[in-house]
Parts: sequence; structure tokens; C-alpha cells
Amino acid sequence: MFYPTATLSAAATLEAHWLTIRAECLALPHHEFTAWPEPALYNRGWDVYGLYADTQALMENCVFCPRTAILLGQLTGVVNAGFSRMAAGTRILPHVGYTSAVLRLHLALQVPAGCGLRVGGERRSWQAGRCLLFDDTVEHEAWNEGVHDRLVLLVDFARSVTQRAA
Repeated sequence: MFYPTATLSAAATLEAHWLTIRAECLALPHHEFTAWPEPALYNRGWDVYGLYADTQALMENCVFCPRTAILLGQLTGVVNAGFSRMAAGTRILPHVGYTSAVLRLHLALQVPAGCGLRVGGERRSWQAGRCLLFDDTVEHEAWNEGVHDRLVLLVDFARSVTQRAA
């Protein structure tokens, strides 16, 4: 299930700084990304660059994205965060997350035509500079049928920092 981004004040902050975040992501060498650790979930080409794990900044990576790291450090409730890259032709199979303690945010940084995300029965497309917020314990899948990489900043926020939707 998708949530209105207004339920998380951090979404507006990230959207306001998306060009800075995108510039730092694009400056990272391709080989610095690592394959998503669950290869059975995708056909190929899903890579990540971690910035936070279990509420702790990964300083060895944050040093290469200093402005993004500072922004993340100013936000309340960050549990995990990093850049997620889906290469052209990548399909992430239907799956569910592991904990209901977080909501997952995607800040779209680069979105070619032909990309999409399904959460439950609802399909959406990313829009550059905009956030999507969803419950990843609901079955979801993603695809990139475009010709370029899809890039997002992925952030898991503690559910306790979200406001109930009106």
C-alpha cells in the first residue's frame, strides 16, 4: 500500500534537495555499487550503494556523498538508506519486506520511460524529484523496461515518525 508523502515530513526535505542528491549519486563510480543481496528476487542489474544500516551511517560510503549524508543525518527516523540502481531490462520479482516497523521511501533521481512499481494492487511510476512512500511488507515488484538506469534514493523510516493519513 502506498501512503501520501505528506505523512512523512522528511519527504518534502528530500524533494527540496533532490538535484544535490542526484548529482552525488551520479558522481559515484559504477563499480562502487554492489548487487542487491537477494539474487533470487531479480533477473539482473539491481545494485545498491549503502549509506545507512540499522540507524548507523556507513561513514566509509557517506564520505563520497557528504551533502546527502548530512541531509539524512538531519532527518528523524532513518533506519536504512542508500542509492538503488536498476539497470535497463531489470525486473524485481514480487516479494515482501521483513518488518512492519518501517515504511520505505523512494526519492526518484533518474527515471527513464518504461519504469514502474506495483505495491499490492496499485501500480505507480516514479517522477524525477518526487517521493513515493510505501509499506514494503505488502507484496511489491518493480521493473525497468527503459534503455537507461533507474536511480532512486531508498530510505527506510521508522513508522513511529509518520503521521496518520487524514
